[in-house]
Amino acid sequence: MATESPCWFKSSYSNTGGACVEVATNLVAASGTVPVRDSKNLTGPVLDVSAPAFALFVTDLKAGGLDAV
Repeated sequence: MATESPCWFKSSYSNTGGACVEVATNLVAASGTVPVRDSKNLTGPVLDVSAPAFALFVTDLKAGGLDAV
């Protein structure tokens, strides 16, 4: 069985300031995780976040729950 490769993308809300992350949501069904990496370091480490934790993170972002104080 072949292993699926991540299809990386950045949010459309990302700016050009260089503080962006990329995610690969195409692997959720196969692995139950969302890989996350620094968009400036494409060969660097990847953090695998559980799908439920990533969904909660996105929900909190949209609700403004993670705004800087």
